[in-house]
Amino acid sequence: MLSFAEELYLLALDETTGKPMISPRDIEMQSALVGAILAELTFLQRIDTDIDKIHLLDATPVGNPVLDHALSLISGSTESQLISFWMNALRADSRFIEKHVLQELIDKKILKQEDKKILWVFPTRQYPIIDGRELQNIERRLRNLILSDEIPEPRETVLVSLVDACGFFQDILSPREFQRSRERIALLARMDSIGRTVTNLIRIINKAYVMMMHMG
Repeated sequence: MLSFAEELYLLALDETTGKPMISPRDIEMQSALVGAILAELTFLQRIDTDIDKIHLLDATPVGNPVLDHALSLISGSTESQLISFWMNALRADSRFIEKHVLQELIDKKILKQEDKKILWVFPTRQYPIIDGRELQNIERRLRNLILSDEIPEPRETVLVSLVDACGFFQDILSPREFQRSRERIALLARMDSIGRTVTNLIRIINKAYVMMMHMG
C-alpha cells in the first residue's frame, strides 16, 4: 500500500514529462506533504489529534526516515502543540520529504529517474511513470468516492482532504463533474482535522503572500 505522501506525489506528476504539475516548493504541495506525514503517523498510532492539537502516543520509530524524523521532533516537545505548529515546523524539511518520497516510488518501481540536458548544457531531472496502474487506481478510487454517496473509509477521508488542498480534483474530474461535486468534496474534506489544518494553513500563507506583494 502506498503512503499518503506517495499517492499525493503521484497525482502531482505529469505522466508525459515526469515533472510535478505543482512543484514541491509551492505552498500547497509543501503543506499537503507535511499533512500527509502527520496523517500517516496518526494511522500508525504514534500520534493522535483532537480539534486542533497533536498528542504523542508512542515514540517508537517506525523505520521510515521521514516519519521517524517528524516523530522525533514531536516526541522532543515537552507539551502537546497545535497541528499548525508542527506543520510550520516540518515545512522547513519539505525538500527532505520530497527526496524520500521520490526514492520510495523509485524503489517500488513505480517511477524511474532520468537525467537529461536542455540544449545539451543545462541538466534537468525527470521522474516518468513506469507503471501507471497505481496512479489509475488512486484516481479511480477518488472518482468513485466523490461521484457516489458511499461513506468513505478513514484513510480515504484524509486523502480527499489532501487532494482538495492541492486542487487536484479539477484534473481528476471533468469540469461538469467537478462543479456538481464541489459540495461533497468540501464535506468530505472537512471530516479530517489534519486536512482542515492543511487547507487553512495554505489559505493563511497565500493571504499573507498576497498582502506582502501589494505592500511591495
